[in-house]
Amino acid sequence: MVQKYQSPVRVYKYSFEMVMAAYEKRFPTCPQIPVFLDSEVLSEVASDDGSTHVIERSCKLNVDAPRLLKKIAGVEYVYFIQKNTLNWKDRTLLIEAHNETFASRVTVIEMCSYSVHPDNEDWTCFEQSASLDIKSFFGFENTVEKIAMKQYTANIKRGKEVIEYYLNELMAEGITEIPRWVPPEKRAPKKPVALPPRLDLDSLAQGGTKEASCALSSAAEPTTPDADKLDADYIERYLGQLTPMQESCLIQLRQWLQETHKGKIPKDEHILRFLRARDYNMDKAREMLCQSLTWRKQYQVDYILETWRPPAFLEEYYAGGWHFHDSNGRPLYILRLGQMDTKGLVKALGEEALLRHVLSINEEGQKRCEENTKIFGRPITSWTCLVDLEGLNMRHLWRPGVKALLRIIEVVEANYPETLGRLLIVRAPRVFPVLWTLVSPFINDNTRQKFLIYSGNNYQGVGGLVDYIDKEIIPDFLGGDCLCNVPEGGLVPKSLYQTEEELENSDHIKLWTETIYQSAHVFKGAPHEIVIEILEGSSVITWDFDILKGDLVFNIFHSKRSPQTAKKDPLASAPGVNNVQLIEKSWVLGVDYSMVESPLVCREGESIQGSHITRWPGLYILQWKVSGHASSSSTALPRVDDVLASLQVSSHKCKVMYYTEVLASEDFRGSMTSLESCHSGFSQLSAGTTSSSQSQSSSLISR
Repeated sequence: MVQKYQSPVRVYKYSFEMVMAAYEKRFPTCPQIPVFLDSEVLSEVASDDGSTHVIERSCKLNVDAPRLLKKIAGVEYVYFIQKNTLNWKDRTLLIEAHNETFASRVTVIEMCSYSVHPDNEDWTCFEQSASLDIKSFFGFENTVEKIAMKQYTANIKRGKEVIEYYLNELMAEGITEIPRWVPPEKRAPKKPVALPPRLDLDSLAQGGTKEASCALSSAAEPTTPDADKLDADYIERYLGQLTPMQESCLIQLRQWLQETHKGKIPKDEHILRFLRARDYNMDKAREMLCQSLTWRKQYQVDYILETWRPPAFLEEYYAGGWHFHDSNGRPLYILRLGQMDTKGLVKALGEEALLRHVLSINEEGQKRCEENTKIFGRPITSWTCLVDLEGLNMRHLWRPGVKALLRIIEVVEANYPETLGRLLIVRAPRVFPVLWTLVSPFINDNTRQKFLIYSGNNYQGVGGLVDYIDKEIIPDFLGGDCLCNVPEGGLVPKSLYQTEEELENSDHIKLWTETIYQSAHVFKGAPHEIVIEILEGSSVITWDFDILKGDLVFNIFHSKRSPQTAKKDPLASAPGVNNVQLIEKSWVLGVDYSMVESPLVCREGESIQGSHITRWPGLYILQWKVSGHASSSSTALPRVDDVLASLQVSSHKCKVMYYTEVLASEDFRGSMTSLESCHSGFSQLSAGTTSSSQSQSSSLISR
């Protein structure tokens, strides 16, 4: 398996010329990096005008590996070839490196670049990427991979420290500013010439310098050089301290989302939660996140805070609410579960509405985390929940109520991972172990480790709530001085109970059963097709679909004939499998029907939005068919099944979830991603990215 690393953008608040002077001081050897023993120049070429300089070195490294492994391998040191291409005119340095030792067994490729910050020409950006592919190594492949990754990541951040060390050394020598390169014909006579390809630091020191205008305050707000890239200072400020490999996982998963969900990717802190939930296993985190994004889109979870209005009695009898923050700045949610009539709430409200209310609480929690991050000036990505169990009894173990609780836990665990920072359970009664036995199997190990349980009055005093919540914020009902406005709950009047028929016919959109999206299965030789009737020209057909499984080709046709009775493929005869074919085999393309958009190849995991402005009234057929192009191993995406699919059909090839709508031309705003009716934007999770659109004829297709 190929191991990959991608760094965030690291910013030096010094000019490119100063950073290059510091970089040159690293050679031929660098005491600050013990593994780097020596280097030898193999070749050196400079352009006539001095604008470019290419140098190739052989670098000698001392790998910290077991003596036995070195003896088996028959080497004491490892050699790398490094090629540096310095362009003074463009102010860039490209570094390419690969291993010379064991080149037939191991392939190590590293690419680094220094460039000018796009928003500040006196700052310098650094990026780094690498890959490791161990084909064979005397049966020690796993050991060598672990050693290589450990040593590589250990030296990543040290590289920035080394540059800063030499920058300070330069300034101690009196070199605080270095002039930029200028073409020979523009150089003024009797003035210092531009820097030669290799920096002559001694002559610069003797020539005197000005005060450093480039040494800007390090207290400046972190900035991101590119909207599609992450800055190391931004990560530390808003996401927290991450190891180099954790940073790399975040960047790689973010890049993958940008390629497949352009214009509406989740916020960085949301992506990071899924990585943490899967211990930074890229494949598992990607699958979990894709399922969650599909779930959010399919059931319009992004709009809960805008659309959900809890019934008045719920605000009175649901004994939970937000209450300031804990001692670490996390938003604090208080739930007086012992005072809550779970049976009455389920009978009066129903499972679906109760779930929707819980989801709105989680959405609000994420917003509060973002606000507290700004208020406290440090990353806050989770909240604390204080659960008071006084009053908990056997009524709370009512079987349908427990079943509803377990379903809610299952949905929250799958879609809001790592949002709970700490759970404080106080005044746990004797019946609590029974409830815990029923609930705990549905809570993952990481979440269970955040639980602190106090029985009786153990929560009072040292070791209790005061260790996690400031004394002045502890609620009055727990002996504190802070007035808490969380409802007290109580029994729900039976007059509010609804019958099963009333609950079934409720106006609430059911998260488990109803959706504006439809799902379809596509087989080889059996596409899925839908027909849309357009009554007047210049209408706009819009579509929004996700490829849940396999690779598909999407087409849109204008038909001169009316399709006969829809046909189904024999493979689609299983219950719940949707596959409809409208275009008959006897139809001739260009005669009976015509293609109005170029075919669009859609890869598994991609989210597609698009539109077509119709030229003529009549029938339009939207078609999804299996792509005839096999995915290469390098671009194949992981299988992403619908998280809510209740039926597994082993024979189907592909699966798509889609939504279509027809708009009058005067209502069309020019981009599918700007239409409020498309129900596909991540209103709560999107980082405010700009959609990327690809125009084909009159159609706008955004991936």
